[in-house]
This record gives sequence, structure tokens and C-alpha cells, in this order.
Amino acid sequence: MGRRTRDAEAELNLPPGFRFHPTDEELVVHYLCRKAACQRLPVPIIAEVDLYKYDPWELPEKALFGQREWYFFTPRDRKYPNGSRPNRAAASGYWKATGADKPVSPPGSGRPLAIKKALVFYHGKAPRGVKTDWIMHEYRLADTNRSPNRKGA
Repeated sequence: MGRRTRDAEAELNLPPGFRFHPTDEELVVHYLCRKAACQRLPVPIIAEVDLYKYDPWELPEKALFGQREWYFFTPRDRKYPNGSRPNRAAASGYWKATGADKPVSPPGSGRPLAIKKALVFYHGKAPRGVKTDWIMHEYRLADTNRSPNRKGA
């Protein structure tokens, strides 16, 4: 894990002492919104990975940057073709939503741009999975005009 992460960090040509600790608003405005609009990102530091094909302990080696926190863009899979429920099944378990959704709004704006959801990884099959210490924060755009047929929405 460490070697692959260091190699990826070296390829990014980041300055010494660089830290990537964006706020929720910075992640949404400068990365998620730009990615959704096919615009250039400030720093190509977030890998594109289908998270649900892997167990959480396999993800650090797929990240471009980070040692205790990792960031990824991932497509949203649907549980049912015409439904809106997301499929969060992973290789040997599933991600379960926990807590309340949190709206993410840019400073000075009352309208949320995105929704932040906390997910916990359970090993095994639902509903008898065993809760683990792995936590993921999912950010998705708050666009209410999303169609269930739009890939990656």
C-alpha cells in the first residue's frame, strides 16, 4: 500500500508539505461539480474507481493520494433498473447508510449543491452482516432533475 501511494503522489508533482484536507464545500464546488460538468479539476488527485467492486481494505492502494483518508469518484449503481435505490453491495459485504443526510451549500448560498451521506461497511450478507470500523462519506449532487436512467447520476 505505502509504496504504491508514494509512487502515485510522486507522479502528481505535488509541492513538499502538500496537504489535501478539503472542506465539504470545497470538495463539492471544486471537484464534484467540475467533474460532473466535465471541467478540469484544480489538481488531478481523485481517482476514478468503482468502489463497489472492492472491499474497503483494498481501496487505499487504488487511491492517488492519502494515508488515512482517500477520495474517489465512483459511478452510482442502481439496485433495480427503473428504481432510484442505490446498489451498495461490495465484494464481501455492503455499505449501509447511517445517520441523517447533510446538505452541503457553498458559503452565502441557502440552496444545497450536494448531499453528504455517511455509510458503514458490513461484512457478509444483509441483514445479518457484521459491522466494521470502515466509514465512507458519499457526496452526490442535489440536482432534483436526475433521471434513474442517467448513468453515474
